Amino acid sequence: MAKKISKIVIIGRANVGKSTLFNRLSVDVKSLTFDYAGVTRDIMRDIACWKGKSFELVDTGGVQVGKTDDILAKAVSARARAGIEQADVIVFMCDATVGVLPHDRAIARELHKIGKPVILAVNKADSSKAKEYEYEFKTLGFDTMFFISATHGIAIGDLLDASVAVLPQAGAIEDEYEVTKESADYKVVLLGKPNVGKSSLLNLLLQEERTLVADIPGTTREAIGEKISFYHEDILVIDTPGIRRRRKIDEPLETMMVKTAFRALENAHIVLLLVDSSEGCLSDQELKLSFYVIEQGKALVILFNKQDLVDEEIEHNLQFNLEPYNYLINKIHTLNISCKTGKNIGKIMPLLKKVWQRYTQKFSGQELTMLFKDAFYRRQHFYKTQPLQLIYAKQVKTAPITVALRVNQPDWFGPSQLAYLEGVMRRKYDLQGVPVQFAVRKKSSK
Repeated sequence: MAKKISKIVIIGRANVGKSTLFNRLSVDVKSLTFDYAGVTRDIMRDIACWKGKSFELVDTGGVQVGKTDDILAKAVSARARAGIEQADVIVFMCDATVGVLPHDRAIARELHKIGKPVILAVNKADSSKAKEYEYEFKTLGFDTMFFISATHGIAIGDLLDASVAVLPQAGAIEDEYEVTKESADYKVVLLGKPNVGKSSLLNLLLQEERTLVADIPGTTREAIGEKISFYHEDILVIDTPGIRRRRKIDEPLETMMVKTAFRALENAHIVLLLVDSSEGCLSDQELKLSFYVIEQGKALVILFNKQDLVDEEIEHNLQFNLEPYNYLINKIHTLNISCKTGKNIGKIMPLLKKVWQRYTQKFSGQELTMLFKDAFYRRQHFYKTQPLQLIYAKQVKTAPITVALRVNQPDWFGPSQLAYLEGVMRRKYDLQGVPVQFAVRKKSSK
């Protein structure tokens, strides 16, 4: 049986380089880095290893000490403190270029009260000012201290040696952490506009407060991945930053957040698109995003959140505004939910399992060939006066379902012909919620 994995938690005030260090040590999860205080708002986790020992690495948001009127800053700080409570070893980061600030001393006092192993990592040691403040950092009272550069890798090995040496249960990778994020059976990404409820939904699915939730657009800044086990399958669910229209993105930081969301989409199998149903319509941006998801070969489910705010008039407007897009809606799954009241949250995981089963199903080439030939016999297709002929069909891929068509004239098989064949497949098989793609090839010449 696998041991409980030890945790190394990186803490410090805002913008001292915590996320840069996390990214250097992380295998594949990347925390957003930017020269902007408070960029990390959620706790980022990944499995890291050093000299055959594995551990969970945790990147926290900046710790706030003392009074603050910023509600979001308070929430970030509370999340960081929760991470500290779960830590086996704490890496306390400071900035070598500015010396010890009052905020650093306040954090140090709190850490001395906790009584856990603390390693002081003075970052940005490649600066010419680093040695000027060496004595100041010694006054913080920690026995183990390293001057490092998370950007350039200076003294990172020494920091890891010291950290792993005091881990209580550092074991070999193969017997300590049996299941990693790479072993997930499939990946689900949450997409939507800012403040539509993505983080609230992830917390509900996890049944714990894992990501930051506040009534402020842009609360989530990184793509946050968490594994959920459901009926013997491991599902990696990824919460992403909210996506706005390009002309509304006025900060470089927000541009990076949107890019982070689209990178998460590229690696996903299923997309849960959250929509604020209280608005009574799908925005142009949400429609474009829906079509983009399908074009990318991803399975799509639209979740109409905030049903607790929907009255009869709003529901009527929503249905009326969706009618022109029934050709899209009829192909996918939609579900009315409320993250506030919990309405239909319990239906999401079974729905994901059903969509995944459809997304990965396989079809006999002989059966597909007969199905399509019969369809062409019943409704012939012509290019000018020449009939279009299907030689045979064969499935070449799952997730997404991809069918290769061998035909007499590939150039003549355009969108209308392929849409016809897709409709034939959907009437024959249960393909709701999943895309179908075709690869058209010319018949072999003998």
